[in-house]
Amino acid sequence: MTARAEVVPGGAPGRSLGRDAWRRLRHNRAAFVAGIVLVVLLLACIFVPMLAPYAYDRQDLALGATPPSAAHWMGTDFHGRDLFARVFFGGRVSFAVGFIATGVALVIGVTWGAVAGYFGGRVDAVMMRIVDILFTFPFLILVILLKVFFANSRSPLYHAFQATLGLFVKDAKDPSYLPLFQIFFVFGALGLVSWLTMARIVRGQVIALREQPFIEAARAIGVRPLAIVFRHLVPNAAGPIIVYTALTVPQIMLTEAFLSFLGLGTEEPLSSWGLLVAGGAETMALYPWLLVFPSVMLAVTLLCLNFLGDGLRDALDPRARKA
Repeated sequence: MTARAEVVPGGAPGRSLGRDAWRRLRHNRAAFVAGIVLVVLLLACIFVPMLAPYAYDRQDLALGATPPSAAHWMGTDFHGRDLFARVFFGGRVSFAVGFIATGVALVIGVTWGAVAGYFGGRVDAVMMRIVDILFTFPFLILVILLKVFFANSRSPLYHAFQATLGLFVKDAKDPSYLPLFQIFFVFGALGLVSWLTMARIVRGQVIALREQPFIEAARAIGVRPLAIVFRHLVPNAAGPIIVYTALTVPQIMLTEAFLSFLGLGTEEPLSSWGLLVAGGAETMALYPWLLVFPSVMLAVTLLCLNFLGDGLRDALDPRARKA
């Protein structure tokens, strides 16, 4: 069911729910500015590595680690690689981890929670007990175990990845593709362990909506249960879903950064903000720029994502809507 414009006394059409939420979001200066900063950062991460004079993996061992200069705005690392290019390329990986893993969590969590909430009874009991059991597993340890056992060159998943890659490239067995497989595995692993809270939120919203008159009307005209779930219930629960999705992205990005800091996330020659922070932390006393620039980029991004998530929560809260 789509939201329609309200009719206020006197016959004049009022603002729709979407327009009213957009108005409140625009008036939330912190959230609006955070959204603009995020768009600028995302565009910079996409285009800067393409336009930078140095490739992110281009080495100059004779140059080594040098401080910021006119030639290298953020300095260089131990291998003489331009940190400016590596920071923005690392932003690509960090944003990709956040968005793709959140997308995986969104699909699984919304589907699981909506089905459990609509059908109720034994279906709901069994599905939510599975969620409760999965909640007992330590989050980070589970991701680490998945990566250790499945993200290696002997894994059947890697062989499947090579077979798929062989459809697009000639030498799919080149060992240089292993880091690429590992980063894609991190995307999936983080998404697979991040959907549990989403499932609970969606289930609660669906339970509150499933006895509403428009759902009863859909049942009366013979609409199939799954069509009711995904065409009527899920769209009407979009507000909380959007808010929690916006708050999940920074959580996953921070988790990937922590895994990379431990050496279990992104691996060379790729880069991510977490991997760059890990490398900079080892020699921050001698080469502070290696830590400062990726740390600032990560901190600003996480801060903006949290401001935007809080702003969306306030904008989509029906209790805040004025007549």
